[in-house]
Amino acid sequence: MGQDQKPTVIVTGASSGVGLYAAKALANRGWFVVMACRDVRKGGDAARSLDIPEGSFTLKQIDLGDLENVRRFVREFQASGRPLNALLCNAAIYMPLLKEPLRSPEGYELTMTTNHLGHFLLCNLLLETLQKPPYGDKRLVILGTVTHNPDEVGGKIYPRPDLGNFEGFEAGFKPPISMVDGKPFEPVKAYKDSKVCNVLTMKELHRRYHESTGITFSSLYPGCVADTPLFRNHYPLFQKLFPLFQKYITGGYVSQELAGERVAAVVADPEFKQSGAYWSWGNRQKKDGKPFIRRVSPQARDDENGERMWDLSLKLVGLA
Repeated sequence: MGQDQKPTVIVTGASSGVGLYAAKALANRGWFVVMACRDVRKGGDAARSLDIPEGSFTLKQIDLGDLENVRRFVREFQASGRPLNALLCNAAIYMPLLKEPLRSPEGYELTMTTNHLGHFLLCNLLLETLQKPPYGDKRLVILGTVTHNPDEVGGKIYPRPDLGNFEGFEAGFKPPISMVDGKPFEPVKAYKDSKVCNVLTMKELHRRYHESTGITFSSLYPGCVADTPLFRNHYPLFQKLFPLFQKYITGGYVSQELAGERVAAVVADPEFKQSGAYWSWGNRQKKDGKPFIRRVSPQARDDENGERMWDLSLKLVGLA
C-alpha cells in the first residue's frame, strides 16, 4: 500500500513518551503518521531509534504553546493536500517545580496554552479537513489523565483541579492572571486544570459536531505511565521513585509501549468507535485488562462548564 492510500493520522507530541509509542503502533497498523513535534530533529531521532519504518511517517514542526505556530502548522498541512483520517491530541507539558508562570507569546500561562488552548485551536481548525474525503471512520482523540478526576484514587492528591467560574479566562488570562479560576499560580493545578479542559473539549466537540459530521470524538486514560518524559521537569528523586512506587506498591504502572498501543487502538480499532466516550483500563493495570467507558469528573461532565469553556476559549484563541 503506497503512503497515499494509507489512512493518515496527526499525532501531537510524537517525539517521546506515549505519543512516540502511539505513532509506532499506528504505523504498525498500516497508518501514515504525521509526527507533529516541537523539535523535529528529536522526533526524527526517536522514530529511527524505534525503527518506525521509513515511508510510514513524516515530521512536522508544531509548538502548541504558540497559537500562531499552530495556525502555521494547519496551513502547511492543508496545503500538502494530504487527506486526514484522525487527529490525536497527545502533547502536554507538566512543570511542577515552577515558582512563577511561564507565558506563551500571547501572554497566556504556558501549561494551559500548550495542553488546552493550542489543542483547542488545532481541533477547531482541522475539523473541516477531517470532514473531507476519504469519507468513513474519522476520529479525534484527546489524551486524558486520572488526575483530572477527584472521584478516583489517583485524582484525590492535592492540589485538586478547580476551574472556578473561568474567572481567569474571562479576564483575558494575561499577567498578572495565570490560572483559569483567577487564583494565584500553582503549577501542578495548572496541569490538572488543563486536563479537565481537554475532557470538556472532547465532550463539547461530541455534543456540537458528532451528529452532523459523523466524526468519533473520544478521550482515554491509558494507565499510569510513571516513567514518561512528562515528568522530566520533576525532582530527580521523584523520577526515580515514582515508577517503582507504581510498579510495586499500587500495581498501576503501565509501560510507554503498552500505553502507546492503547492510544493507537482508540484511534484505529473498530471497538472504540463510540463518540463522547472516555476510555479507561482501570487503576490495576494488567496487560490483558479490558477497556471500559469511565465516567469523567463532575467538572468535566458539567454542560454549563463545557459551554463556558468553549466560548471563552474561542475568544482566547482568536476564533470568536
